[in-house]
Amino acid sequence: MPDAIFAHPRLAPVYDAFDGDRDDLMAYLDIADELRAGRVLDVGCGTGCLAVLLADSGRTVVGVDPAGASLEVAKSKDRTGRITWVHGDATTVPAIGAELAMMTGNVAQVFLTDDGWRRTLQGIHTALRPGGYLVFEIRRPERRAWEEWAVNAAQITRDVPGIGSVERRLEVTDVSLPLVSFRYTYRFLADGAVVTSDSTLRFRSRDEVETSLVANGYRVLDVREAPDRPGREFVFIAERAT
Repeated sequence: MPDAIFAHPRLAPVYDAFDGDRDDLMAYLDIADELRAGRVLDVGCGTGCLAVLLADSGRTVVGVDPAGASLEVAKSKDRTGRITWVHGDATTVPAIGAELAMMTGNVAQVFLTDDGWRRTLQGIHTALRPGGYLVFEIRRPERRAWEEWAVNAAQITRDVPGIGSVERRLEVTDVSLPLVSFRYTYRFLADGAVVTSDSTLRFRSRDEVETSLVANGYRVLDVREAPDRPGREFVFIAERAT
């Protein structure tokens, strides 16, 4: 079940307004160029920011997400129908011969159980062609990002076209490592409606991630710093080995 921030019909349309310009996605376009990937699977595509950028660069793109409300926002950006949108998760994508699969933002950390993470890696493995690549980022647990979230929890207000002013507040609700839970509270000033969204992320170590990749048929090619957040995240580049 996707979090309300992605699935609620009032929250998905305001997500981009609070998520910023997503300059971080340009690094993924560079990696797609580096790997010469023409057919790309965007896992957890959300409101479609990366998928649209990939399609704009001339690639064939499939975006998959379990949150229907986010997919509706994504589809509204794809006016010419260039992108194939799949309502589901990585396990629902067939063998499409993708040359590259990507998970950006917090996508790789929403899988809280070992089984859920394993099934996701296996689903992506099926969707990739032999020798295809998997690229994703995770937050480094030792940086303890949740402590910064707690400190920087001031209310933010955005004016969203067609919706009006919306306030958002973040609260860290539980830290039981490797799991960290937090809550976003949104208030829509036009009618006073308040909607909350609770989320939990799993902070896996680099060794844990590498071990899981190898166990599920991948070869780890590189582990890089996220160029926009040096020292805070790892970017994994793996290859389907079997």
